[in-house]
Order: sequence, then C-alpha cells, then structure tokens
Amino acid sequence: MTMQPVRRRQMVERTTEVAPNLRSIRAVPDFESFYRSEYRAVVGLAYALSGSRLAAEDIAQDAFLAAHRQWERVAFYEQPESWVRRVVSNLAVSAFRTKVREAGALARLKPREEYLPALQAEDADFWKAVRNLPNRQAQVIALHYLEDRSIAEIARVLGCSQNTVKVHLHKGRDRLARRLDERWEVRQ
Repeated sequence: MTMQPVRRRQMVERTTEVAPNLRSIRAVPDFESFYRSEYRAVVGLAYALSGSRLAAEDIAQDAFLAAHRQWERVAFYEQPESWVRRVVSNLAVSAFRTKVREAGALARLKPREEYLPALQAEDADFWKAVRNLPNRQAQVIALHYLEDRSIAEIARVLGCSQNTVKVHLHKGRDRLARRLDERWEVRQ
C-alpha cells in the first residue's frame, strides 16, 4: 500500500487488491463459436418474422453485428442467445414498419409520363426485383441504369463516397442476378 498526496495535507490510500466482485470474472467466451452455434436458429427466427430469406439474413447479420460490438458485455449474460433473439425480433418489427411506410409512399406516387418509355413491360421483372432490393442498393441501381449516371454522380446525389456506391452497385447486381435467375428457372 502506498500513500500519495492529492491535495495539501490530505493523503489517499491506493491499494492494488482486486475488488471481490472482479475475482469471479471469467474469460470472454469466443464470439465465433457463439455465432456458428446460433446462426441457423437466428436466421430461422428472422425468416419466420420477415417472410423473406434475404431480409432474414440481413436481420440476422445486423443482430450478430450488434452482439459482436457489445460482446464483452453480452457474453456474460445468462443467455446471450436470448439477447440476440430479442434484437432479431426488434429489427424484424422495424423492417416491417419501414416496408409498410415505403409501400404507402410508393402507392401515393404516380409515375411521370416522361419515365414511362424507360420502364417497358419487358423490364417489369427487372424493376420489380430492383424495388425489392435494400433501399440504398435500389437507389444506386436505378440511378445507374435508369438515369445513366456515373459512380461519381451517384455518390454526389446520395451523399456518400464513390467506394460506397461501388459496393452497393456490386451487391445490388449480385442480388438482382440471383433473383432474376430464380424467376427464369421457375418459368421454364
């Protein structure tokens, strides 16, 4: 034990003894093993709540990201898997509310006549698939293909970096390819 002056004529004791409540702290469990053991069940819950495999994967990813960011705390909950499922439930409800709001807003919009030639009937499947993409990916795809904007222009319009636009364009194209391939296989 050492004594250090704090103010004039006052002394404070400084100890190196570990507080009793800290003695029982165990090592932080491995997040990766937690993720692997819970992923399928969490995606299943998210799918049941959202009705969409892609939305379920996004919701699960967001829930695990939240858990990872707070893992030092979450790991010591009695049931960290319950915490992740609660986050999934909250995210699914938020996604549903957002989807309802967006659907209402889209229903109120009337297409302008000058855009109608660009949206031909044969492109209906493509644009329907675009509307089902995550918001930012749909925005990037629409600006790039409908308005023929460059990466730099899209970045300025959306207020983000060119790299962010490239990532959303890449992910959007991948998702569109998968969705359109699935639809094509079903029709044949």
